[in-house]
Amino acid sequence: MGSDLFGSFAEATCAALVIGSSIGLTGGWDAMVFPIIVSAVGIAVCLVCSFLATHILPVKTEAGVENALKLQLISTTVLMIPAVYGAAVGFLPPAFELKAAVGIDKTLTLSPWEAAVCVIMGAVGGLVIGLLTEYFTSHSYKPVREVANSCKTGAATNIIYGIALGYKSVIIPVIVLALVVYGSFTLCDMYGVALAAIGFLSNLATGLTIDVYGPVCDNAGGIAEMAELDPAVREKTDALDAAGNTTAAIGKGFAIGSAALVSLALFGAFVTRIRHSSDDALFSLGVNMLEPLTFAFLIIGGMIPFAFAAMTMKSVGEAAMAMVMEVQRQFDEKPHLLDANPTERPDYDACIAISTKASLREMVPPGIMVMGTPLLTGIFFGVTAVSGLLVGSLIASVQLAISMSNSGGAWDNAKKYIEKASPDSELKGKGSDIHKAAVVGDTVGDPFKDTSGPALNIVMKLMAVLSLVFADTFYAVNAGRGVFNLS
Repeated sequence: MGSDLFGSFAEATCAALVIGSSIGLTGGWDAMVFPIIVSAVGIAVCLVCSFLATHILPVKTEAGVENALKLQLISTTVLMIPAVYGAAVGFLPPAFELKAAVGIDKTLTLSPWEAAVCVIMGAVGGLVIGLLTEYFTSHSYKPVREVANSCKTGAATNIIYGIALGYKSVIIPVIVLALVVYGSFTLCDMYGVALAAIGFLSNLATGLTIDVYGPVCDNAGGIAEMAELDPAVREKTDALDAAGNTTAAIGKGFAIGSAALVSLALFGAFVTRIRHSSDDALFSLGVNMLEPLTFAFLIIGGMIPFAFAAMTMKSVGEAAMAMVMEVQRQFDEKPHLLDANPTERPDYDACIAISTKASLREMVPPGIMVMGTPLLTGIFFGVTAVSGLLVGSLIASVQLAISMSNSGGAWDNAKKYIEKASPDSELKGKGSDIHKAAVVGDTVGDPFKDTSGPALNIVMKLMAVLSLVFADTFYAVNAGRGVFNLS
């Protein structure tokens, strides 16, 4: 997820630079480099707020881990508001003009406070989505506890509750994204959307810290178990890992929300680039979704995320099956591996080879699909088809990604919540039939939250980036109508 967040950060900056340079009339240089200034301010803010966790309010109990990480997120967002406003007033001219992304000879006169508000809307929207993600994936709150209680009647009801939780968790984040897009576009056109995407990732340093915390604790727990350390050590690492699962889910929420805004900003940059290449012959009045070709590829674009998710999840299943068969083979050939004090050593290399080879081999077909679709569409069907493809892919990807990531996180933490329960409680604790049902849900949730869900961010961004890079190539083929010369 760290690389994904870095990718979103770089792509948001590139989109803002392209839009700022392409449609700038006066104050163009200042408007173009303002996103980089926001990033620099964000690094300074995150550095200052880090002292909250290390010196001012250090963690003293297990329960304080989650609160400390959450405090970092909230404090950086709150401090970014005055910092961004000060940067806007200090670095932007009192008034500057931008050419509108839609409309012929339409210009907008903008002020520093409008640019600052766009960044602030993105930052606050990111915080809201991050906290909502925590609500739906932490076992401290009702949704995950409902999933845990559903395990009392078996794995099937656990799966049903988890999927329903994922779908329900989409509602408010999508509304937040819609409000951010509407507000930022109203204030500063597509340049405002690009600034909102930058604002979403303005506290990236803290976001990466929160995201990396989870895998560190998870691996610490694995090392403690393999080294056969005292069970008390494993209990501590499990407590840290539970908070890590929630923070990882928060990181995924940030990544998905930022990917949506970045993709929209890149789409705006694509439209701007086509307008520039065609001297306003194309897209000067916007993208008409009621054109047959555009609407047809809007539907195709909506299908791409589902095809991608199907391919990646099946790949996980096939790799898991191969791993299980290999483990079974080793147990059959070396039965003493199951002894309390085994005298034989397992063949770890064979299992590692299965997972690494599958991870590389199985990503080739989905990668070809994601990269090839916009290129073939643009070359053969033209730029209007590409616009429909990008919008359809964006709409479907963001909602599918949120639901899959949150469902997987909820199943994982529901299992941990049951494991913490005592054998005398309603949930019976570890080793019970309720726990076995939760393990089934967690197994289903792993490809949801660790493979297909986060990978959909790349689907959104990669298709938009490729379309932007090859925009001039698409226009060069029959003036943007493609090889088939469709209107």
